[in-house]
Amino acid sequence: MTTEELRTTEELMTTEEPRTHALVVYVPATHAEAVLQALGDAGAGRFGNYSHTAFVSRGTGRFTPLPGANPTIGEVGTPEEVDEVRVEVLYPAAERETVLRAMAGAHPYEVPAFHTFPVHDRGPSFDEQGRLRGRPDPAGGSSG
Repeated sequence: MTTEELRTTEELMTTEEPRTHALVVYVPATHAEAVLQALGDAGAGRFGNYSHTAFVSRGTGRFTPLPGANPTIGEVGTPEEVDEVRVEVLYPAAERETVLRAMAGAHPYEVPAFHTFPVHDRGPSFDEQGRLRGRPDPAGGSSG
């Protein structure tokens, strides 16, 4: 390893609390746009000069409402399959409550299926818009 490569080598993990979290939520396809809009309006999916960014994929949700449930779709005791989308967004950790309230407010289900988790920062080798900085390029120059 050359001296230059040693200077540009950085620690991959940090012990700091992650500043970014991810939310994954499953939404009936008929309500996906409303949930995406609410999440973006709450600050999720904001990167550089872009807002409302998300990854969306289609699938089939399956559930059986139990006694005491008040299902938006289907009937108590009857298995149901619904055309759903999986929505994935990143958001600032400090905005967690705001983002989750926005998701719950726009989601049609009595109990939305979702999970959140911390995302470890990409480190100083990336700028705020996700562009790689300070790494040697194959042509012998530097990428930043």
